[in-house]
Amino acid sequence: MKKLENKVAIITGATSGMGLQTAKRYLEEGAKVVLTGRSQEKLDALKSELKGDYLLVKAEASSIADSEQLIKTTVDTFGKIDVLFLNAGIFRVETIDGLTEEIFDEVYNINVRGPLFTVKAAYNDLNEGASIIFNTSIVNVKGFVGMAAYASSKAALRSLTRTLASEFGPKGIRVNAIAPGPIDTPLYIKHNAPQENIDEMASGLPSMVSLGRFGNADEIATTALFLASSDSSYITGAEIPVDGGLAQV
Repeated sequence: MKKLENKVAIITGATSGMGLQTAKRYLEEGAKVVLTGRSQEKLDALKSELKGDYLLVKAEASSIADSEQLIKTTVDTFGKIDVLFLNAGIFRVETIDGLTEEIFDEVYNINVRGPLFTVKAAYNDLNEGASIIFNTSIVNVKGFVGMAAYASSKAALRSLTRTLASEFGPKGIRVNAIAPGPIDTPLYIKHNAPQENIDEMASGLPSMVSLGRFGNADEIATTALFLASSDSSYITGAEIPVDGGLAQV
């Protein structure tokens, strides 16, 4: 039997990278998958890549109204939810002298407010034994220049993982997080810093990683499958680093 046979899963920010690869893995394992993204064009382009029982929903990660509609659409189409992977996020690099309220608010609205209120919207529509997964980052425990807003937003998600694990525990619902290190995904394209600065940062990362390379989206998807399935039935409140050892040694 497949690991997610007949389970209903939502993956936010699933038009590329880690979210898309996880969606493909979930579909392979028998799940009914709802993929979200902010671009209808990018969502439509996925139809040639996906096989299985899926639904494409345009949703802005920071919008509470979109999150509420996402949950309603999912339940109306597939039924109650078994897996909620809060993957959507934004990567911003700005040293403290250039940090603005607009950048800070954008980061927190997408990276913290959005995931939290999506969980709230889904509260009454999660099956017993469901799995909630946040996408955090190893920058929540390791200091990098220019990441005051981004890193602290991921630290907030780590805290929410613990808090919500306590709240959802009595319902048999697990709440965990995946903390990616340097992963070769389009996230490094979506930023506000000069490209040469990002390239310089990226070029130096492999030398800091024990395994000496960037990770790939499938390595995140494999971890997301583990946390979504009964293989991790006695794990909650945890954060699993997938970082090649960058923040561990």
